Amino acid sequence: MSIRSFRPATAAIAQAVALLFVHSAIAQAQDTASVTDAPQMPVVEVVGRSQSGVYHASEAEAAKTELPLRELPQSVRVITRQAIDDLGVTRLDEVLDYVGGVSRQNNFGGLWDNIVIRGLPGNENVNMATLLNGFAGNRGFNAPRDLAGVERIEFLKGPAAALYGSSEPGGTLNIVSKRPAWKTAHAVEAYAGSHGFKRAALDATGALSDTLAYRLNVALEDRDGWRDHVGTKRVVLAPALTWRLGDDTVLDYRGEYLRHAAPLDRGVVAVGNRLGAVPRHRFFGEPADGDVTVANHTHQFVLTHAWDGQWRSRMGLSLRETTLEGFSTEQTTLQADQRTLWRQRRYRDNESVDAVLQAELLGAIDMGGHRHELLLGLETYRYRLDTLMLRANPSAAAPYLIDIYAPVYGQPQPVPTAHTDSRERQQGTSLYLQDVVHLDTHWRLLLGLRVDTNEQTLKGVSNRRPVDQRQSPTATSPRIGLSWLPTAQWTLYANVGESFRPNTGVDRDGEAFRSERGRAIEAGTKWESADRRVGVTAAVFDIRKRNVLTADPANTGSDSFKVATGEVRSRGVEMDLSGRLSTHWRVNASFVLNDAEVTRDNALQEGGRLSNIARVNGSVLAVYEDVLPGGQRFSVGGGFTHVGKRLGQQARTKDEAQLGAPAFNLPAYTTAKLVANWRLNPSLRLSLDVDNVFDRTYYASSYSREWVAPGAPRSVTVGIQAKF
Repeated sequence: MSIRSFRPATAAIAQAVALLFVHSAIAQAQDTASVTDAPQMPVVEVVGRSQSGVYHASEAEAAKTELPLRELPQSVRVITRQAIDDLGVTRLDEVLDYVGGVSRQNNFGGLWDNIVIRGLPGNENVNMATLLNGFAGNRGFNAPRDLAGVERIEFLKGPAAALYGSSEPGGTLNIVSKRPAWKTAHAVEAYAGSHGFKRAALDATGALSDTLAYRLNVALEDRDGWRDHVGTKRVVLAPALTWRLGDDTVLDYRGEYLRHAAPLDRGVVAVGNRLGAVPRHRFFGEPADGDVTVANHTHQFVLTHAWDGQWRSRMGLSLRETTLEGFSTEQTTLQADQRTLWRQRRYRDNESVDAVLQAELLGAIDMGGHRHELLLGLETYRYRLDTLMLRANPSAAAPYLIDIYAPVYGQPQPVPTAHTDSRERQQGTSLYLQDVVHLDTHWRLLLGLRVDTNEQTLKGVSNRRPVDQRQSPTATSPRIGLSWLPTAQWTLYANVGESFRPNTGVDRDGEAFRSERGRAIEAGTKWESADRRVGVTAAVFDIRKRNVLTADPANTGSDSFKVATGEVRSRGVEMDLSGRLSTHWRVNASFVLNDAEVTRDNALQEGGRLSNIARVNGSVLAVYEDVLPGGQRFSVGGGFTHVGKRLGQQARTKDEAQLGAPAFNLPAYTTAKLVANWRLNPSLRLSLDVDNVFDRTYYASSYSREWVAPGAPRSVTVGIQAKF
């Protein structure tokens, strides 16, 4: 079935939800209940910017257990809606600096999110391990995540393969969508700021009947951008429905349409291994190429039924469609004169469809004198990816170039020709089990196991070579964790788990590569205040990954192949703190020491660092809230993020090291931000957000010396939020 054939259904669902919203607004319009502005009792807002004051979460959906996070033998960091709103952010990548152990990676010219947790990156052309409401959310082409319809973000650190299958051993994150509420509430928001930033949003929820509730989040955004000729336009539509089919049965629907249009922007270049020779705003593409458009359509249905007081079942269906289409001009090589930059031009038209079916049974039993929380799950998926790319990579005889110091746009553009036209098909079935054993009052034991069987085919033309690849990777992913609760507030824990991720491509004999396999060991401690408003987690970890692709020593040169014999390692110490310290103060803080290196490779320097992974990073956000004499509530705060020096390109080759060539590094940076809110009355609020207060020039990530992503300059955003 064609991807485009799904679009009428998407439009019909959107129209239906819009009609339901209009009906609700007419039939059920009423004044919302008044609230008390006493600072000692924060108001829980249903829609719009949160006023809950909650920074610390005591549970995470993605853990798939009733066990409180303090008792779970794993490090989990949850960014609540209050923290998202205090940060004044609208995209996922703006949150990342405030979570310990998270590093930015190649983001495909600003067209998707790509991060690493605890230092071990995967394939640079594959999105990070991301879940959306517990379903796989990283296959295909995913636009930068918008936060309009997001309730919270859960970072599960360490291997998640025992629950979710193919993933990186450093961690996985789960995006949790906003849910319908049965009390009618509406909010509209408008923002304007530096660099032509404009955004409007709607959040509406309520009951349509005694058994049906809805929620609708809509956002429209337009940015001129601070990079030359690089503006973005975004449209977000996120409808949700909850239908009570009976006393014990509920059907939930979560949908999302996200369209992101922007030029593919590979950033700036390092001249002579140094950054700063060209200004951070300079663009080396061609404005005539226009935008590359990424569109995502998501539909999720979850049916839950409570069988009795101990057991419940869950059936889930997720359907995701993604497309990426447009022209781009991308820099390739800086010539010996250190000012002439060669470029290439590409056209992409990529599509994917991802269908996932989950069935789970969850319950508790007493056996052998211990309480067991059991999870039995079955998952099957079908995934289709069609990739078309045309490419023009001009030669020295007719180069397609630009002067990095005096760029001139509008030169004749080469016409891309056939390069890649491939069709990938994947399908898989998995069985997973989890048992959380309450050994006694002070001990918790977690056991998990997942068995995955997959089928993958790749046919067509890739890099102008015929491709006909088939593989059937299988994997068994166990994990075990133990928690000791010596007091009502302290926990000591340890865990070990394995992960896997299939490698794509074939070796010189046409055989598929073995899958990457990872193993992680973690130990740590957790503390939670008696009122559960503050939580701290400190952990040490050691992660090793093998079967990483590396150069084939028996087949080098321009037609070189790979072999799956590389190994990498990451180990470190991290700390996360979040919570409401008092009536007036809430704080979010993190600190990480991370050593990620190559331990075995045929081409790279062993012991060399991995790209974009800082040895040290940390952050603090503190917000003070109080009430003015007239009863108006206000909050003011600020924070900073620090990211240490990082390798800017894949770890140095052995040849470079032998010749004494200097490594290309991204310099360390520290940025500051200010946030403020003024609540004029229960229905109207003003906000102010200032990012990069001191206008520091910094570089967020890179793929190579020619593709370096600079960070944004100082920006000021003002907003108004109204509830009705």
